[in-house]
Amino acid sequence: MPADASRAVASAAPLGDALVRVERACYTAGRTEILHEVDLTVAPGELVTLVGPNGAGKSTLVRLVLGLIAPTRGRVLRRPDLRVGYMPQKLAIDPGLPMTVRRLLALARGSRRGDIAATLGEVGAAHLIDSPVQSLSGGETQRVLLARALLRHPDLMVLDEPVRGVDVGGQVELYRLIADLRRRYGCAVLLVSHDLHLVMAATDRVVCLNHHVCCEGHPETVTAHPEYRALLGPLVGDGLAVYTHHHDHEHGLAGEVVGAPPPHAHDHRAHDHGAHASRHEAETP
Repeated sequence: MPADASRAVASAAPLGDALVRVERACYTAGRTEILHEVDLTVAPGELVTLVGPNGAGKSTLVRLVLGLIAPTRGRVLRRPDLRVGYMPQKLAIDPGLPMTVRRLLALARGSRRGDIAATLGEVGAAHLIDSPVQSLSGGETQRVLLARALLRHPDLMVLDEPVRGVDVGGQVELYRLIADLRRRYGCAVLLVSHDLHLVMAATDRVVCLNHHVCCEGHPETVTAHPEYRALLGPLVGDGLAVYTHHHDHEHGLAGEVVGAPPPHAHDHRAHDHGAHASRHEAETP
């Protein structure tokens, strides 16, 4: 962990039962404030989905949670000896580099030789162990990256857009797998998604981010939305859920809050999470 990041990570005393707590965190790059007074808590066993448009600061917040960067203001508290399994958005490997799935997982921190085949089996990818990484499909790559995150036997899995590049049917399968792994490992999950409406049905709480926390709440099951069920088919109803938004503010084209913003992040949040239309269509630059 970088020295500047370590100064922003406090001891477990103020954490209570939480694994990670971000408190009024701001992050500025140059003259651009990417995050403004963001609060985020993940409790043991909890599945939190972080949604927001492109450029909202989701990846920056993930880096704060992982301790890779320090907030400009505010603080990040993490439980001591917290084991985190991280699944990045994508895997960047030189096409000319000979790399099998087995070798890739052997390079993962904390991996043990005997665990690799077993963990691939848990994610339904045992048959890929000797396949070149460059030959994998989108869904196969995501399963291998999920296995890589599991090799640390994590208390917290941080999954950055785990269904990226996967069709709806594949998304549902991956979501069901993640829910099953959470039960088996007893770990918490912080899942990042750019989809503002359809989220994993097992989500306990959705946090909507656009440089600050716009709103948060529980998703609604797809079965309550006949139009989504008709569009996606009856077999996906138990894998996906709908998150509806209610914001007490508007955003400009650059993501800024239009009008005088409330002084603190808590004041940004609307606690009425009824079925209101999302305004994010106008938020994306």
